[in-house]
Amino acid sequence: MLVSPVILRLKGSGQPPLFLLGTDMTHPLIPDLLDLAKPIADQLNLDIVEAVFQTNQSPPVLRVDIRNRHQADTGLDDCEQMSHALDEALEASGLMPGAYVLEVSSPGVSPILSTDRDFSTFKGFMVEADLQETYKNKITWIGQLISRDEHSITLSQKGRPIKIPRSLVSVVRLSNQAP
Repeated sequence: MLVSPVILRLKGSGQPPLFLLGTDMTHPLIPDLLDLAKPIADQLNLDIVEAVFQTNQSPPVLRVDIRNRHQADTGLDDCEQMSHALDEALEASGLMPGAYVLEVSSPGVSPILSTDRDFSTFKGFMVEADLQETYKNKITWIGQLISRDEHSITLSQKGRPIKIPRSLVSVVRLSNQAP
């Protein structure tokens, strides 16, 4: 039987709410693992972005993706510190039955911009803004990201700023289009 990975995003991490991928049930260990990992991440000024328990591997793989709260990039030192601290906590708790592999990594760059940090980090980058309804006869806007505030997202198209009401925007993603 093939078991899909269970993916659970932690509430309050600045990421989308809890969801599962590839299964109708959460693996029974995931909530307890997150309860154990969250205080460790907090002490290290990290957010847990994603936790995946791959039981189709032998031994099973527990992968925890983290993000540094105060830096644009999550570094190897962040991953190493979290890995050591979480490994010790898992061993002391007896939560993991039998052998397993613990992987701590950064999630990499998501093409979807959702947090204030994302919009600040990718200012000047080409983005695509998909709208819920047409605005000035377009449903998708492509341009260089200038800013985002409470009311609008501002893109530059050929040097001209375009303000798009945030209420119309469904998603903003990084684009591979040339400026």
